[in-house]
Amino acid sequence: MTTLKNVIVTGGAGYIGSHVIYVLQKTRRYKVISIDNHHNSHPAALDRVSKLSQSELPDDATDADRESTKIESYKCDLTQPEQIKAVFEKYGKGGIWGVIHIAAYKAVGESTQIPLTYYANNVSATVFLLQVMADYECHRFVYSSSATVYGTPPVIPIPESTKLQADSPYGKTKVMCETILDDLCHSDKSWRAISLRYFNPAGAHPSGQIGEDPRGRPGNLLPLLAQMAVGRVKDATLKVFGNDYPTPDGTCVRDYLHIMDLASGHVLALDALAPESKVFDANADAFFKAYNLGKGKGLSVLQIVDAMRKATGFDYKYEIIGRRRGDVPDLTADPTLAEKELGFKAPANLETMCRDLWNWQTKNRLGYDTQ
Repeated sequence: MTTLKNVIVTGGAGYIGSHVIYVLQKTRRYKVISIDNHHNSHPAALDRVSKLSQSELPDDATDADRESTKIESYKCDLTQPEQIKAVFEKYGKGGIWGVIHIAAYKAVGESTQIPLTYYANNVSATVFLLQVMADYECHRFVYSSSATVYGTPPVIPIPESTKLQADSPYGKTKVMCETILDDLCHSDKSWRAISLRYFNPAGAHPSGQIGEDPRGRPGNLLPLLAQMAVGRVKDATLKVFGNDYPTPDGTCVRDYLHIMDLASGHVLALDALAPESKVFDANADAFFKAYNLGKGKGLSVLQIVDAMRKATGFDYKYEIIGRRRGDVPDLTADPTLAEKELGFKAPANLETMCRDLWNWQTKNRLGYDTQ
């Protein structure tokens, strides 16, 4: 009888969380517990992930296989320790094998306007979660970090050894949480933690069943372009923040990777926390590492607009306005370390990302509210 490992995914109903859960379920090794307050996510995403996973079960699926496609979902606010404790209490001490912590506020622009809200939510939630984990003897942690921790990096592509110096309050919350994890792992060697510094996830599951559906107007470029093309965002003109950056066409350059490739990196990180993993040196001072998850290829705002024009057939109009505070010219990953130590790969190209995003958007014009 196979015993599934209980793994909590915070922000499980969100864009990244739902795809991570799908990839975890595909391994048939984990029982996923989702914690989400649905601030920027839709509970329907979890139902769709479950159905998708169930539809892919083989005819000879075991009871454990079937169990792995079911998600235990809790509405929970991570800034309320008692609510986190109530979830862990259901499984008892040692009952949760590991945690993937994705839930956070994540808009760079918004964070510059309401910094206190970002610090209160992103940092305190992480501290409370770690405290409850310690109480329930759960010491494996995969943290959802961000390329924004590098600020304006001195070297492109960016290696993990780059000094952390975020420019935005959002990025600073990620630096703070990584610092907390580093300190925690140095203080107690029973902890194992991996921080995944995401670059720009894009696209959707190829089925079009799950995808990015932010509440309100999208803050990120690709979902904004998709919603413009489908008529959900009525603005006729895209605002491009600055075209005087030191980049090939003057607009900001970012490293985009397919959401399915990003999600696969979480399973690799979770595997790296297992006792038999060779990712950590047994004699290390602390079992904490950070990895870039990106393609290692930068694409400008105008290149993205052009790719979406080809994918959708929509004739985007744009106007150049002033730079936005917190934006940096170029964030392109050096993913060598993740490739070497975790076995991470991000093969999907921009065309595939745009095609899968458009497939999701056309099948779900109003996102998860379609049905």
